[in-house]
Amino acid sequence: MYKRYFLWTAAFLFCCDPFAVAQQVAPFSSGTAASLRGLSVVNNAIVWVSGSNGTVGRTTDGGKTWKWMTVKGHESRDFRDIEAFDAETAVIMAAGEPAIILKTANGGETWKIAYENDTPGMFLNAMDFRNEQRGIVVGDPVNGRFFIAQTFNGGDSWREIPFKKLPPADKGEVCFAASGTNIRMLDNNEAVFVTGGTLSRLFWKEQAINLPVAQGGESTGANAVAITQNRNRTYIIVVGGDFFNPSSRAGNCVVSRDGGKTWIRPSNLPHGYRSCVEYVSGEKWATCGINGVDVSFDGGINWNNVSAVGFYVCRKAKKGDTVFFAGEEGRIGKLVW
Repeated sequence: MYKRYFLWTAAFLFCCDPFAVAQQVAPFSSGTAASLRGLSVVNNAIVWVSGSNGTVGRTTDGGKTWKWMTVKGHESRDFRDIEAFDAETAVIMAAGEPAIILKTANGGETWKIAYENDTPGMFLNAMDFRNEQRGIVVGDPVNGRFFIAQTFNGGDSWREIPFKKLPPADKGEVCFAASGTNIRMLDNNEAVFVTGGTLSRLFWKEQAINLPVAQGGESTGANAVAITQNRNRTYIIVVGGDFFNPSSRAGNCVVSRDGGKTWIRPSNLPHGYRSCVEYVSGEKWATCGINGVDVSFDGGINWNNVSAVGFYVCRKAKKGDTVFFAGEEGRIGKLVW
């Protein structure tokens, strides 16, 4: 009797939990057909995006209207990542050769070159900022070592890490420029990044930690990492899979609750290859990929699919609670909790 009552009550509470049934991704009419992989959410109103064909977009009213611009002189570049600080100031990073980072201080009207590198094989993947001054960028291996550079002045200039201090890469090991989230800066100014390909690892504190995710081929491995630190513990979620097989859930997500010492495979995995993961608050996390969006309310152990519409990237407001998405053909959305 009591067991039956408990099971019925638990089922009722789960079904009636507003977080379990109410999530959806509300779309915006963006006004561009560009492929968008760069996304930076300053607050609930100011959002910047970047992508193919030199495209940069900005909203200052929470996505109701967008201003679109093509960066002059860089019309053919694919800006795979963007970091914005306010409605006027943003930094963009282009994938491919030559490596280039640009900055605007007037809402995108003009851009200045902050960093450029024409070394053969240069391919920048992602950047992240700890605050408005300190940032980091990671790129694919050049001469056997991952490229890393840092900024200490808000992206106005960048300093390359000396070659001998760069992390060595295994043969066929790369980073994926999928969503600008394969590298993260932590509160103590440390950085962590993940790799994929023939080998998938997490690099942190001069350690290379093997990840129990899909790997072994050029399209497999970790694509993104998200971290939160609280209660003297470090929680990490890594997502990826195989972007040539987007419906496969095999090895697409792992969770650590002890800073990467041990890893847990979720009981209910995200519903396919995922290119981005974002910490929201409490036990809430969000992840997305080309075939949909999933959310978790228990620290990544169980994922609920809330949209079959695909996105490349999801980011939470730095000062706010809104989670935005961006993807193919100018697709932009916002998570409704």
